[in-house]
Amino acid sequence: MRRWPIVAFVTLALGILSGAAAYQQADPRQDQRHAEWHEIAWPFPRDGWPAGRAFRCRGASCGDGIEIYVRPKLGFCNCDRGVADDEEVDRVADLDLLSERFTPIQAGDVISVADMPGRSRAYDLKVTDGARHAAIGIAVSRRCDLLVAVAHGKGDAMRVRRMALQLLGENEMTRWMKAAIEGQ
Repeated sequence: MRRWPIVAFVTLALGILSGAAAYQQADPRQDQRHAEWHEIAWPFPRDGWPAGRAFRCRGASCGDGIEIYVRPKLGFCNCDRGVADDEEVDRVADLDLLSERFTPIQAGDVISVADMPGRSRAYDLKVTDGARHAAIGIAVSRRCDLLVAVAHGKGDAMRVRRMALQLLGENEMTRWMKAAIEGQ
């Protein structure tokens, strides 16, 4: 008779511990999965600016995949105004590296990336195989220097924008962007 409370307690404790372990090891729900960003080689030929960093997202939240390309353009910004308007984003954000055929979807937004003010703008992009992608051009500045990014993927432009800004907001990327804009 005295053993049954001990057996019941041990059984309950093991059940709770195994349930907690299973909960911690379970896959997150679809809306809680993190993007899986992987750095890839800079895919573009050399031009007047240094190569930057390129990433591809293949996580569940990325849908069919998103790519982003980020690089500094030192000494290329209006020192007084920074990135002042959408036309400047159109001109500097490296969209032309992806395709010459891009069309703005709407007016851009004021943003801040790594404590640098600037703008982002959504585009409809027609890539070389004729497929349509959503693209986001991002240009932010510090003093007379720019940091530009362009992200593209199939599907919704706002999702591409959200995913790109999420990557750019990560601590490692913020540190790299600040160092790159300082020329280090």
